[in-house]
Amino acid sequence: MKFAFVTCVQIGLSCMEAIYEIDGNLDLIISIPDEKAKKKSGRIYVDDFASKYNIPVVKSNHINDEIIINTIKEYNIDWLFIIGWSQIASKEVIEAPNLGAIGAHPTLLPVGRGRAAIPWAIIKGLDKTGVSFFKMDEGVDTGLILGQEEIPIGENEISTTLYNKVNLAHEILIKKLYQGLIEGKVEGYTQDETKATYWDGRKPKDGEIFETMKMDEVDRLVRATTKPYPGAFFIKDGKKIIIWKGIKSNSRRSSNIEFEINLEDGYYYGLNYEVLDK
Repeated sequence: MKFAFVTCVQIGLSCMEAIYEIDGNLDLIISIPDEKAKKKSGRIYVDDFASKYNIPVVKSNHINDEIIINTIKEYNIDWLFIIGWSQIASKEVIEAPNLGAIGAHPTLLPVGRGRAAIPWAIIKGLDKTGVSFFKMDEGVDTGLILGQEEIPIGENEISTTLYNKVNLAHEILIKKLYQGLIEGKVEGYTQDETKATYWDGRKPKDGEIFETMKMDEVDRLVRATTKPYPGAFFIKDGKKIIIWKGIKSNSRRSSNIEFEINLEDGYYYGLNYEVLDK
């Protein structure tokens, strides 16, 4: 059975490494050119990994480019993994492998279809999330579920630690799934459309803090957008203050070290912040 992998982010690389940890094998890696999406969260380059295991690599600007479709067919790929890839694969790409394409999404589908799953889970105040592997169809995160791993979200969880949890859940799931595919024991099940929700994409500007916000709202925003994301920020005196870590308080502090934001129901203090020109 032949497998190919499409990725350009750390979670995808971790999945490929996990496959080789169980003595698996990949027959092709597809990625984007090195000069593209350099600031993408979690961006990695596949060349060292591919060289280590002597895996052919093809790079193209878009997953739906003809060269990608032709290469999948040329290598007679059975299963195509598409992990951490923001471009939507066309019907032609999904149907190019002999048995299908498999996607992964960092929520417990059908909850949280769409984008920015890790920040949204914290912003929405959820107490759990997860990772879902699914057989791709023409919808967005709508295919048959092939496996899920639940992830608890701590009260003070930040995107950095949740990203690591999501990464580990991908590794655990792909080992199970890869072995199941080899043995022909994977059975998918249909998503419950009555429980489906969709989360929009997020841009750096969505991290702006306003004094009209509540303390809890600001705290979730800071925790959700800290590294590896662009960070929550506040504009003051023509400066952009990015707050990477903060604390909420009902009282004013006298310390000059912390950056203070006066909110409707209290104060928020930047314990780790960066001041930039707007």
